[in-house]
Amino acid sequence: MPRRPPRKPDPSLDLSTHLLELAALPSPLDPQSLFPGRAPVEMEVGSGKGLFLATASAARPDLNFLGVEISGGYARLCGGKIAAQRAANARIIHGDATYLTRSLLPDACLAGIHVYFPDPWWKARHRKRRVLSDLFLTHAGRVLIPGGHLHVWTDVEEYFHEAMAAARGTGLFSSARDVEARAAEHDLDYQTHFERRTRLAGEPVWRALLERSDAPPTCVRTDVGPT
Repeated sequence: MPRRPPRKPDPSLDLSTHLLELAALPSPLDPQSLFPGRAPVEMEVGSGKGLFLATASAARPDLNFLGVEISGGYARLCGGKIAAQRAANARIIHGDATYLTRSLLPDACLAGIHVYFPDPWWKARHRKRRVLSDLFLTHAGRVLIPGGHLHVWTDVEEYFHEAMAAARGTGLFSSARDVEARAAEHDLDYQTHFERRTRLAGEPVWRALLERSDAPPTCVRTDVGPT
């Protein structure tokens, strides 16, 4: 089912600090350079309506959070949300997270990567568009620091097991650890809006936490254009 068009952010907000265009960023990109403080950076792939980005940045002022969203409307919505709360430690990039990870980010520059409910691209001819591919996971291992974490949540069991097998195949991650669901304390006490919708519908969610090992990366940054 296609996503509904997002609401527009408050037009009086200045988004220039919080909303960035991927095409305007340098290569290579030091993600810490996007923030006023040199705290460790964690990246969210596909920020949607921005619930995780806004909540995590408020809860963890000791970390910087970088969201990446391919939809221009949702990227603006995220930008408006974090601008409204004046989050100095949150930024949203409008662009392709796979291109950013593969071609702009240097080795060992992120403390964490969050991938929550990625599009499963059901049709066989569309499988190549799945975010959690062998190539993306290999580059995720490259850009994570040793001991950094990859968080994967999905409501599609087949996709989850496929992604875990691909992560094991990189040789860059420890064994996946299950992440237990916790009861929500209020209506927006969820990781993302999609998690809220899925859990309120009584549908299962598969979750895993993978830790980056100290194995050397098996690929190099590739200077290719977005796909």
